[in-house]
Amino acid sequence: MSLSTASMRPLLLKEFTATSCIGRGREQTLRSLLEQRSGLNACAFETVDLDTHIGEVAGVDATTLPAEFGRFDCRNNRLAELALRQDDFAAAVEESAARWGSGRIGVFIGTSTAGILQTELAYRERDPVTGALPANFEYGATHNSFSVADFLRRRLHLEGPAVAVSCACASSAKVFGSARRMIEANVIDAAVVGGVDSLCLTTLYGFHSLQLCSALPCRPFDTARDGISIGEAAAFALLERVPDGLNSDDVLLLGIGESSDAYHISAPHPEGHGARRAMQAALSAAGLEPGAIDYINLHGTGTPSNDRAESLAVTALFGSDTPCSSTKGATGHTLGAAGALEAVICALALRQGLMPAGLNITERDPQLNLNYLTQNRRAALKLVLSNSFGFGGVNCALLLGRAA
Repeated sequence: MSLSTASMRPLLLKEFTATSCIGRGREQTLRSLLEQRSGLNACAFETVDLDTHIGEVAGVDATTLPAEFGRFDCRNNRLAELALRQDDFAAAVEESAARWGSGRIGVFIGTSTAGILQTELAYRERDPVTGALPANFEYGATHNSFSVADFLRRRLHLEGPAVAVSCACASSAKVFGSARRMIEANVIDAAVVGGVDSLCLTTLYGFHSLQLCSALPCRPFDTARDGISIGEAAAFALLERVPDGLNSDDVLLLGIGESSDAYHISAPHPEGHGARRAMQAALSAAGLEPGAIDYINLHGTGTPSNDRAESLAVTALFGSDTPCSSTKGATGHTLGAAGALEAVICALALRQGLMPAGLNITERDPQLNLNYLTQNRRAALKLVLSNSFGFGGVNCALLLGRAA
């Protein structure tokens, strides 16, 4: 196929940024990828007492929101604020609003636990007699899943539709599809899309109770892989219709594929059927064949069942030659922010001609027949695919390409 047969009109990633444990903004993130440096460390978060590694973003607690947004103060929104200050992203949104009008720009943000840490902290301050939560606790502006989308809309002075998507680890990949549909329907002209998820006790102890947390830094696709390392991140992109003139470094969103396994509440289909359908749908939306893809950023959580299912899905569609890797060995699994974070990593990969290595590998699992990269590889990339899969069988694949 060629792009002339595509069922989706491409969109331009006018601007993008990411903040995670491997860096604030594009420059630090890229440097960590080039140095094959992981940001995972032994857990020392809050009062958590678990033998695991996490990807904590430094400086979140010291970040303050502008005074007028005090009611939104929580770790999740502070992480969003920290990310907004990188790469002149807020200025790019302001410029877009001046061009299109603030009512013609939407906000679509993925998250899983949002500001639940604020509720956990509030529970420590309950009235000893009545059990009432402290009077200054604001569920709607902090814990509520919509709080981060509401905060960002107000913080960026936008008046278009605002949506929070919360479907586990595919949340901030699926927001690209939500925004695309709104743009195609001519409801808006541009969209701020992304994901924000921050560390909290519920997430760490919850995944530990499911026996999904590794004591070591996670090692996707390793023979001895035994679980995830939970991270936190905020990543954003500004989507616009493709203008008449493009630069060679411009990154386009060419295809989106979504599917649902309807198989199990927490486990993927063992043969990766839903994952394969999502990847195929992304290819079809872009009017491309599997052989056109230069690199795949795998969901690659580091659990035995997830990596096996994804491997089967990828090899069934692409064979075993397409270079691929999971960057979660560097960033940890940032849950609802993972899709947007890895989309930004893919955009950097396209611009830099970089296929980032999968880290922490001691012995690549020979039963997973992938061309899995354990060292960085440089090449002129044109098309990359990014996978995001979540609890409940939610699958999303994003296909990005260089304008050149």
